[in-house]
Amino acid sequence: MLRSKIVSIVDICARFPWAIITIAAILTVVTAVYSVRNFSINTNVNRLISQDLDWRQRELTVDRLFPHRNDTILVVVDAPTSEQATEANSALIKRLQERSALFQSVQSLNESEFFQRNALLFASTEEVKSFATQFAQAQALFQVLNTDPTLRGFVQALTFGFAGLQRKMYTLDDMARPLSMFATTLEDVVDGKPASFSWRELVNRKKATASELRRFILIKPVLDFTQLEPGAAATNAIRQAVSDLKLQPEYQARVRLTGSIPIQDEEFGTLREHWELNALVSLGFLIGILWLALGSVRIIVAVLISIFAGLAMTAAVGLWLVGSILQGIMIASALS
Repeated sequence: MLRSKIVSIVDICARFPWAIITIAAILTVVTAVYSVRNFSINTNVNRLISQDLDWRQRELTVDRLFPHRNDTILVVVDAPTSEQATEANSALIKRLQERSALFQSVQSLNESEFFQRNALLFASTEEVKSFATQFAQAQALFQVLNTDPTLRGFVQALTFGFAGLQRKMYTLDDMARPLSMFATTLEDVVDGKPASFSWRELVNRKKATASELRRFILIKPVLDFTQLEPGAAATNAIRQAVSDLKLQPEYQARVRLTGSIPIQDEEFGTLREHWELNALVSLGFLIGILWLALGSVRIIVAVLISIFAGLAMTAAVGLWLVGSILQGIMIASALS
């Protein structure tokens, strides 16, 4: 049954070759023009599932009430000291908040103006007494460093420190760790190495943990789903801000991006990697297989023309039915 129909179609094409060629050429041109004018992509993976489903509507309601759950960029800032991490974090947040066209919201997950002003309210009574005692003892030191933040002021501050030692306000063992920290910093400066010093680490009397040297910034970017990488403009703006602020040379900070948006963009970005080479290699393999199977240049050219015409018509039908190429590909993948 099927064989007879195929034979009849081939017979008609053989009897009216120029009419068939003309019709195919017209269809190819029309569908190609339609595809070029109506080509679009939609990289919003959330549209793969119908919004009319009850559970999907509940999920969308939750997303509207808690917009920070999805489509976010998490910026991770690391620095040698807690102070440098805080300063780099604040500088980056301030710069990104100025770009309202690219970022819906920019918020720090570590730093808060409320806790910066009222942190001692959440400490225990013993911790508050300890902090107050240390600050009272170091009052002269802070005053000198505040009025003269140079090497001369630092030397004068050390003089006050030794004066307290002579008055037996503390022991030489108590001075060992602060002096070692100062010495390490000065040695790095003299050697031309990146130097850092943490007052917070000095006051806490212990080495800072990895979490204390890390800051997180949660960003809700403005996405463009008509692009292959919808968050590319936002991520590029973040990297450009890091470069403009010189966070690495100024604060020795390392900035990394993670979250759903950078991960999805990286996945979509692989589609355009080496696409020219992949297309040429695929075409070469196709021509090679056709040559081994047919062994005729004229027949191979005819087959390639037929393939091009079929692709043009298929693309036009796909755009007409689905509306966007990439969305149709994702739907087909999900169904398969």
